[in-house]
Amino acid sequence: MELLTTSGSGARKVERLLKSLDRRGATSLDRVERQVRRIVDDVRRGGDRALLAARAHFDGVPRREPLRIAPGELHRAWEETSPELHAALKLAARNIMEFAKRQLPQPWDSEPVPGVKTGQRVRPLAAVGCYVPSGRHPLPSSLLMTAIPAQVAGVPRIVVVSPRPARETLAAAALLGIDEVYQVGGAQAIAALAYGTPLLPRVDKIVGPGNLYVTAAKRLVAFNCGIDMLAGPTEIVVCSERGHPEAIAADLVAQAEHDTETLSVLVTSQPALAKHVIRELKEQSRRNPVAREALRSHGYVIVTDTKEEAREIANRLAPEHLTVDTEEDLAWVQNAGSVFVGNWSSQALGDYVSGPNHTLPTGGAARIRGGLSVMDFVKLMTVQSYTPDGVSALGQAAVMLAEAEGLSGHAAAVQLRISRAAAGGTRDA
Repeated sequence: MELLTTSGSGARKVERLLKSLDRRGATSLDRVERQVRRIVDDVRRGGDRALLAARAHFDGVPRREPLRIAPGELHRAWEETSPELHAALKLAARNIMEFAKRQLPQPWDSEPVPGVKTGQRVRPLAAVGCYVPSGRHPLPSSLLMTAIPAQVAGVPRIVVVSPRPARETLAAAALLGIDEVYQVGGAQAIAALAYGTPLLPRVDKIVGPGNLYVTAAKRLVAFNCGIDMLAGPTEIVVCSERGHPEAIAADLVAQAEHDTETLSVLVTSQPALAKHVIRELKEQSRRNPVAREALRSHGYVIVTDTKEEAREIANRLAPEHLTVDTEEDLAWVQNAGSVFVGNWSSQALGDYVSGPNHTLPTGGAARIRGGLSVMDFVKLMTVQSYTPDGVSALGQAAVMLAEAEGLSGHAAAVQLRISRAAAGGTRDA
């Protein structure tokens, strides 16, 4: 973990670092785009044959194995997991569902002027695909986090894809009653979800985290299929003046163990706290090689002159996860995927059981969007209706604006209603 200061000559080094992190978003995707494009194009043109060939090559799943996992296998996975895991999955699912229900937008109607009625209706997407990674670790939590908001939104068809899904992931699908689960991953899975094959019909939107190849594929298909976001490696920023060094280090190690590319940053104006955290990090990561490498190559402790400067850096980084000291700190936070308040609020709790989604923006995208939510699975459809009184009230302004834009057809369509309203048209005319 590199120690940097914003004082004296250290200021230039910090600024160089921040500028490089400003560009951390999509630059790495370009390295794999050519290979990913070839996979995506092969599946789009070749359908199941190309999909199964890519699965055998990249996922190591023999072609003879079924693409879709039988419902009986899902139920068997649930039966074979422990009662303790059942309880944990049910607790997490309940909290995620309750949080998503609070996010669900509602229909409403308004009457801005007499005779004009406007409003919105909420409609779910027809089909979504949830990508669930299964690399070094099984991730049943990612299935819960992506599928449950879709269920709350009312999406009728929810598809799960995962390369060599773990028993725990299949058990999570069984718990939620999801029976369309496919054993396929990588760019080939994204292509199949976006364009469809006879064995895996297309969906309207793809959500969920994945590796570099998955993210690059999502970027390529985004014009043909909705996606949630282009998520990169995990990120953690702790902005603290008085946090517990042991707890800060524990959270940094916890997120760093996701990937050797994880970005881990402590920003503080307290040099003593910074040095204590560094000592703790060395000790706590000693037996965690992935976290140790991530902290070595992408870990930074930045000591600022003032707490205001620390806050500016935290907002500039726009991290996926941000830890702050107190509720009052929320007032200055502008850019973060999910905020954790105080020493008791381990980010790992948010990864699993608290309810807010752990599928969060990375690479600075928290400047423009939040994490995955029920809003990603619905459409807001606006509605409006007019009576003759409403046409009389608003029509002339619409005509004037249409004429200012040179759109005579628009003006004529409104003028027709104005004339009919003036002639005593009925509400149904």
